[in-house]
Amino acid sequence: MSWPMIAAAPDTPACGPPVADAGDGWCVSRHADVTAVLTHPDCVVPTAPAGPPGTLAWLRGTVSRFSAPERHPARRAVGVAALAGLDPDDLRSAAARLTVDEIDRAGGRLDVMARLARRVPLEVLADRLGLADPAAAGPAVVAVAAAYHPGAAPAAVARAERAVGTLLALSPPTPPEVTANRLGLLVQACDATAGLIGAAARHVLAAPEPVPTGDLLAEVLRLDPPVRATRRVATAPLRLGGREIRAGTALLLRFDAANRDPAVFAEPDRFVPGRPGRALTFGAGPRGCPGERHALALATGVVDVLRRRCRATDAEIRHDPHPALRVPTTLEVIAR
Repeated sequence: MSWPMIAAAPDTPACGPPVADAGDGWCVSRHADVTAVLTHPDCVVPTAPAGPPGTLAWLRGTVSRFSAPERHPARRAVGVAALAGLDPDDLRSAAARLTVDEIDRAGGRLDVMARLARRVPLEVLADRLGLADPAAAGPAVVAVAAAYHPGAAPAAVARAERAVGTLLALSPPTPPEVTANRLGLLVQACDATAGLIGAAARHVLAAPEPVPTGDLLAEVLRLDPPVRATRRVATAPLRLGGREIRAGTALLLRFDAANRDPAVFAEPDRFVPGRPGRALTFGAGPRGCPGERHALALATGVVDVLRRRCRATDAEIRHDPHPALRVPTTLEVIAR
């Protein structure tokens, strides 16, 4: 078949050399430049300050995602160990079963975001990570995710504080740093997996059956990534894409632009499942997402069923207003 062109979101920057960003930073948009920053030892993640035990600040300050370089490997190892005990095939099958049940209950139209994307992956993952009530854990994870990054509204922070307490009460007894990094897996999977499922429901429900869902999701990740950008700080002077970057400079890495780099992807705006080249949406280097296989397995379980059981509607799709994420607020489909 002739695969369609998919336009970038209106605020996606053009792919090109690094350009001065707001303030004293740089926006990085080419695939090679983004990869260079992600793998450079002098480009580090902005760290989050610690907070009192059991609080949102404590969680942010303890997870590997926001840890300083000297603490990151040990904390990341906690998450890697937890994921090593999970079978992606089991995650995919469990997600598919829950999706079938939810579609059967819905009967006709259903909102993919509310009933599937923000529920099924979290419930399956929470269950496999040993939380006492996986169904109750899901809404708590969503509340924490809404305030996970600094700058959230006070009301969202207050909800997240209560939700952290809920998740701690549901978690099996482990040392606090272990508990935090296991919960971090759930929080970091929340919006990213929901956004991937929502984008897939938007773009691939009409794809021919022989095309593997995995190939479709890889192109969705490239062309409509749920995680559009991430940040690093240069701790030493470096040369990047022909630019001289000073120590202390903030770097905004635009996955959405780099994933459309014509130097890496021929016809970069065309949806071509199975094409060569790797999107950067899951990151790269020592900070690359440790749960890539597991997130894709959960999304595949949901999208496999959606492809068999549902068709798209022409309802308008809106996205949450977030500078780094692209997650639909609602997305209706019709059960066949």
